[in-house]
Amino acid sequence: MATNPLVLSRRAFRVADRIPLSLKARRGDNQRVGAVRDRSQVHNPHNDRWVKRDRDSGRFLDQKADTKPFKGVRREK
Repeated sequence: MATNPLVLSRRAFRVADRIPLSLKARRGDNQRVGAVRDRSQVHNPHNDRWVKRDRDSGRFLDQKADTKPFKGVRREK
């Protein structure tokens, strides 16, 4: 008995609708799902750049070349 894989049952369709869009991303396509957890960013007012920091050690990891903040990295206050 061959079934069409494109046809979903009603129950499977309802469960798929409850999954947030951020978690529906395909695996292995190098896309971030959610925020980066081990890093934060802080604004440096002297040169108007954003600097990324490691949450555990507090080391500075990276600095943006432009004045826009990093995407997906939480901000420190």
